[in-house]
Amino acid sequence: MILPIYIYGHPVLRKEAKDIDPSYPNLKELIDNMFETMYNADGIGLAAPQVGLDDRIFVIDLSPLEDEENPQYKGFKKAFINAHIISRSGNIASTEEGCLSIPGINESVPREDEIEIEYLDENLMPHKEIFTGFTARVIQHEYDHIDGILFIDRISAIRKRLIKAKLANMSKGKVSCHYRVRTA
Repeated sequence: MILPIYIYGHPVLRKEAKDIDPSYPNLKELIDNMFETMYNADGIGLAAPQVGLDDRIFVIDLSPLEDEENPQYKGFKKAFINAHIISRSGNIASTEEGCLSIPGINESVPREDEIEIEYLDENLMPHKEIFTGFTARVIQHEYDHIDGILFIDRISAIRKRLIKAKLANMSKGKVSCHYRVRTA
């Protein structure tokens, strides 16, 4: 089922999400719905707060980006449950990011190029992994959502001022998307 994506200005996007317990109802169905919603919106990542839930769950599928230059994305489809970044390291690089909850705005965001993260997969099996490069960036972007942080919180003050009017309109419900949305 395709869920509505909550748009900038909705309070759920600013809440710190809570860990879930193993008895979480309909977890597989939620994860399937999150993937379906993400695909419908042409995204590569989606966090539970973006569909109105304050749970520490996000999904990522980088496999559409797989090509001759990026074979590492083949089959990279994961659910991250109760994720906690243990460390961030490496060089800090700025790359343009966008967000399904902030449609039409893309900004250069500085992030570390290596992370170590602990999480449960969709079968609630524990993992502790290191991710680098673009994969680390996407994970950090979605991880920020479960901490109530948006990518615009990480951009320069001058860039924030330049998009202030667009964000104000978005928070008033003035937004146009090709996917289902819910505004504040």
